[in-house]
Amino acid sequence: MTDSQSSPSSGSQQSVTRWQTLYYLTVLFLKALVKHGQIITTTLLRLAWHRTTLTTGHVACSEETMPSSTSVPVELPKPPKLDLDKFVATALSATPAELHPFFESFGKLHTRKLWHQLTLKLYEFFDHPLSRPFRVNVFEQFVRDFESKLNQLKLVEMGTKVSKEIDNPQSQLLFLNSLLSRIDAETSQEAYVLLLANIAYAKLVYGDLEGTKTDMDTAWKTLDRLEGVDTAVNASYYKVAADYYKAKAEYAPYYKHSLLYLACVDVATDLTSEERLLRAHDLGISAFLGDTIYNFGELLMHPILDALDNTQYDWIKKLLFTFNEGNIGKFEALAPLFPQEPILEENYPFLRQKICLMALIESVFKRNANDRTMSFQTIAEETRLPVDEVEHLIMKALSLKLIRGSLDQVDQKARITWVQPRVLSRAQIGELATRLGAWIDKLGSVEQRMAPHVSAAA
Repeated sequence: MTDSQSSPSSGSQQSVTRWQTLYYLTVLFLKALVKHGQIITTTLLRLAWHRTTLTTGHVACSEETMPSSTSVPVELPKPPKLDLDKFVATALSATPAELHPFFESFGKLHTRKLWHQLTLKLYEFFDHPLSRPFRVNVFEQFVRDFESKLNQLKLVEMGTKVSKEIDNPQSQLLFLNSLLSRIDAETSQEAYVLLLANIAYAKLVYGDLEGTKTDMDTAWKTLDRLEGVDTAVNASYYKVAADYYKAKAEYAPYYKHSLLYLACVDVATDLTSEERLLRAHDLGISAFLGDTIYNFGELLMHPILDALDNTQYDWIKKLLFTFNEGNIGKFEALAPLFPQEPILEENYPFLRQKICLMALIESVFKRNANDRTMSFQTIAEETRLPVDEVEHLIMKALSLKLIRGSLDQVDQKARITWVQPRVLSRAQIGELATRLGAWIDKLGSVEQRMAPHVSAAA
């Protein structure tokens, strides 16, 4: 018998051996499956719950480009009717043990229809750091079933927090627009404005400036006619407005809206140290470059500037006080630091003119109301300008409505009758108090001189 041939008995033995091996492996696999079945099931459930993009009926975006406003659907398909017991059981199997008390409470409160208490418990859940992978699913599969029974402002606050867990731009906007379509703009105006502002901010982050401006304008039309608005609503609008104007490099509007935003938040607790530093830096730059900003008092008294202390930008704070004082000497001393902020170095001629105008305003402010006729020579000394440039400086101040008065070109004098009202620093308030004290003393002396004549006439 050759090597290529085999006997029937040897072939039969090999077949038996193969089947015995296969049977043995199958038995081992089944035993392992029975032993570890619960682990496998739990793992699959966890994988299902860890999805942070929208699931059933949600559109996934395979492109990284920003979708236009018109291309984004406005409403997601309604999820299946909530099976509370199944939802809670699935959640308990798929989430960490630290979150289990939340789901148990969800079931009890939902059954008893205690919507306010359920809202508070949902807030606690969404604030828990371990809830992040499950927030979208809880909102879509659980909250959406009874959202009409909740306070709509609270609903929107939860929805916007949840939306931050969605990484895909189109899916995030789809989520927010769907929620917006379910908010009644007439009966829930604050919620509507808050959500619209958050949609505008999402578009701003993804580079859709036109869509951002459209949503900002729509939100403002409603916000402008509301009274007693929740500070969170105002803060949301002013934040997106400020950042929009920053993106457009419109310094004066950024300065205005950024200060309004800070008035609506607690700087110490609502902003991180990095956010405080960035906001203070940007406010300083916008104050310097804003062509209508000539009074820094409101910013100088704001605690946000403390974020600049002992940082690489602490000289910006010094420069702000220098401008407010109209101190040209200090300005020239700080000018060598401008290369650290190229935008300031590029705009040095404008900044030089601005400090001269601030010096003029401060000079007029320090004078008594009956001593505000100033010669061109005096103004030239105060502003460190050639005499032949003083007339142009005064005309610039008049055109910006920083001062009111008249020019006498023959006598080379300026008669100032009014200076723009200002938010005063503590030092300026001290000077004003000194002048007021001097005025009171003069009034007292006049009263003493007049007293004898009044007594004689009586």
